[in-house]
Amino acid sequence: MRRKVQKILVIKLGALGDFVLALAAMKKIREAHPKDHISLLTTPPFEGLAKACPYFNAVYTDGRPETFGEWMELRKRLKAANYDRVYDLQTSAQSNRIFQLLRPSAPPWSGIALGCSLPHKNKLRDHMHTLERHADQLMYAGIWPDAPTAPGTAPSPDLSWLWKTEFADRPVPGAVKPRPYAMVVPGGSSHRPEKRWPVEHYAELCRILYGRGFDIVIIGGPQETSLAHTIQRSVPRARDLTGRTDFARIAVLGAKAAMAIGNDTGPLHVAAAAGAPTVVLFSSASDPALSAPRGRVAVLQAKSLAELPVAKVAQTALSLTSATASA
Repeated sequence: MRRKVQKILVIKLGALGDFVLALAAMKKIREAHPKDHISLLTTPPFEGLAKACPYFNAVYTDGRPETFGEWMELRKRLKAANYDRVYDLQTSAQSNRIFQLLRPSAPPWSGIALGCSLPHKNKLRDHMHTLERHADQLMYAGIWPDAPTAPGTAPSPDLSWLWKTEFADRPVPGAVKPRPYAMVVPGGSSHRPEKRWPVEHYAELCRILYGRGFDIVIIGGPQETSLAHTIQRSVPRARDLTGRTDFARIAVLGAKAAMAIGNDTGPLHVAAAAGAPTVVLFSSASDPALSAPRGRVAVLQAKSLAELPVAKVAQTALSLTSATASA
């Protein structure tokens, strides 16, 4: 008897760094449902990334309705879809509202929404790194019985699906000849300035690294071009790619970089997942034990990032790169 194709919904609405970490769980969900139809409920910034990855058959970007009419349209669409199971990887007030919207006939739901049928009951979930927390949630949902949930054991996101073609010899636009380069991410959320190392520190760091033989490549959104210009005043040959890189391009740059250095922000998570030796800078505003990127990663933390010395960051980056090269 032919198996019925199930309709699966995955919910992930959050910021880029969170989305990148969630790719590990998304891969496991696809492996558990190889023949099923899997949809993703997300938001517009992640549409391109989600459609490019091999885990989803359909992508919807209406996951953050604002008006009453938008909420009712979402409810109507989700009910009509008649999903057989939902994996809520957002587990927030927003995704809880979506669950409540579908009651009393909500589909089997993996998450923490009050009344859901596949609850993640681990009382320590809020103290787990995102990767182990997602793995534990999927274990409770019954699709990953041997999930590695001890600290530091869950697999990192797999970006191998991006390597459809060979890398160009010169991944950095404008490079005259191949040189090792440092990928620098000086920006971050505009509403979280406490998570940013001062740009003047980045300028000094880049001056040091350039003097040690590394090209400098600056990554960020178009709103962070002013940061790149500040760095270029110290290192005129630094390449400003702010506003010129999508997810795939950042991953390619990260995979070829000698090192990546930056704040706790999405593009740095992408670079780390792509394999770059990465130094990530944390203030006391967030906890690296819960959300730091994984891989060849060194974490530096200070109560206030302004207190983090340039010399310490430079030494850590150079040591990490040297250790990686000799491994």
